[in-house]
Amino acid sequence: MVGSFKGILYPARLPTFHRVPAPESVTNLVQWFWIPEWDIEPGHTSRQHVIAFPTSNLVVQKDLVEFAGPTTRRSHRDLTGRGWAVGALLRPALVPRFTDDPGSLRDSQLPLPLADLHASVAEAMRGTDPRERRQRAVEAFTGWLVTQSPGVSEEGILANAMMDMIGTCADLTRMEDVAARLFVSPRTLQRVARKYIGLSPSALIRRRRCASVGRVAPVPAPFAACCSFVALTQATQMTPARSLREKAHQRTRRRASDICVGAVRARYEQAPANA
Repeated sequence: MVGSFKGILYPARLPTFHRVPAPESVTNLVQWFWIPEWDIEPGHTSRQHVIAFPTSNLVVQKDLVEFAGPTTRRSHRDLTGRGWAVGALLRPALVPRFTDDPGSLRDSQLPLPLADLHASVAEAMRGTDPRERRQRAVEAFTGWLVTQSPGVSEEGILANAMMDMIGTCADLTRMEDVAARLFVSPRTLQRVARKYIGLSPSALIRRRRCASVGRVAPVPAPFAACCSFVALTQATQMTPARSLREKAHQRTRRRASDICVGAVRARYEQAPANA
């Protein structure tokens, strides 16, 4: 299944990228698997720009396995030579399996000594048929997750539901609204977000609202955040947060201008006619 690379601003510059839906056995653990492959001409570099997205990934590469925490800023990666990666976009419920403090891994990666996972996925990626090797890699990844990960706890289910709700329900504009919809206290929601996501519920809501700037048509979440950001930054060279700040500054300047004009007009009208 060919899909768009989550966060990549210029997917056409990647030689190939495939997104594979998570098998039913791990839908509570993984949103989807993504597999880029590249073969860059010697002496050349392909820079891939990546936007912020509040989820974590488990990524198998040719020489290592790493856990990538939630991102809060735009970044890039320079691809050279020949390589591949098999990544799993994680659901919040699976995050504590790899770290008890995802917030400490914001915008960073943590290498993991998962030799068995690396060996099985790397073996699958040695295949000669592209479609078959990708499918085998996903099966190997999925099999490892099933054997290594325990069942999802009630708290993990709550974390998944919170992430889904914040990402899809535009009418939820406050943390208290989300907590009420999920029948838990705001304090519980904050604790779950800290443990399973690494960002506060309020930060997730702000990010969703920023992503809605410049949206001109409904787009299925969570891909909407990527589409909105790309459209806005490429058209205006301005990030959503910067756009919101600029609009606020414009309103402030207009109010100040109106006040000044009103004061001058009042003074003029009050002045003697023969002045």
